[in-house]
Amino acid sequence: MFTRSKMIKLFTVFSVVFLLAACSEEGPMEKAGESIDNAATDTKNAIEDKCEAVKEDLNTEDTDC
Repeated sequence: MFTRSKMIKLFTVFSVVFLLAACSEEGPMEKAGESIDNAATDTKNAIEDKCEAVKEDLNTEDTDC
């Protein structure tokens, strides 16, 4: 027979499993946020590349931006 303690533990385990399963799906807002993050990273990299190219054209010692 199930005791109150065992029932609480069982409910807790099932709750955690359910919540983890629910969090694994990527919703539209998460996809949109990921797209924005990727666009920001791409823009940062492009600016950095242009900066390094300008410094290289100017024959500076330090070409890192």
